[in-house]
Amino acid sequence: MGIRVIEREEIKVIGISWNGTYSQMDCIPSLFRRFKGRRYEVPFQTQESILIAPFHTRETEITYYVTTPVEVIDDIPEGMVGFTIPRKNYVFSTHKGRIEEVENTYNKMFAWMKEYGYDQDHHALSMEIFKEGHKDQNTEGNLYFEIYLPIKTYQN
Repeated sequence: MGIRVIEREEIKVIGISWNGTYSQMDCIPSLFRRFKGRRYEVPFQTQESILIAPFHTRETEITYYVTTPVEVIDDIPEGMVGFTIPRKNYVFSTHKGRIEEVENTYNKMFAWMKEYGYDQDHHALSMEIFKEGHKDQNTEGNLYFEIYLPIKTYQN
């Protein structure tokens, strides 16, 4: 698992959201199924075959989105949200493995950030990006997705 800092450009997205406690996070896979059934409703989709899952974490709850990238945010379908994720620096890594191992991947990223002096920007969205090329293995439970944790400007 390689970890590094990268910059991502601004991206516009439209999708659906869910808010709940950490103990309710087992609802998230059904959010993906719900969105995949409605994705065709989203206008102005880019040619990139990915799902972007931005999320906010707070002390007792999480807001999780399943979205698709779009050229413009216009004509948002009923029950969906659209927003822009600003250009930002992120600590980046890839999770490969079972859903039960996702927390370990995040913990390794947090330890790396601490070791190299990076602080997470808790005012910005974290992201998970799921590429079409890994759809079958993700469906089978052998997850493969990218993780982006927003960081504050690095200070020496």
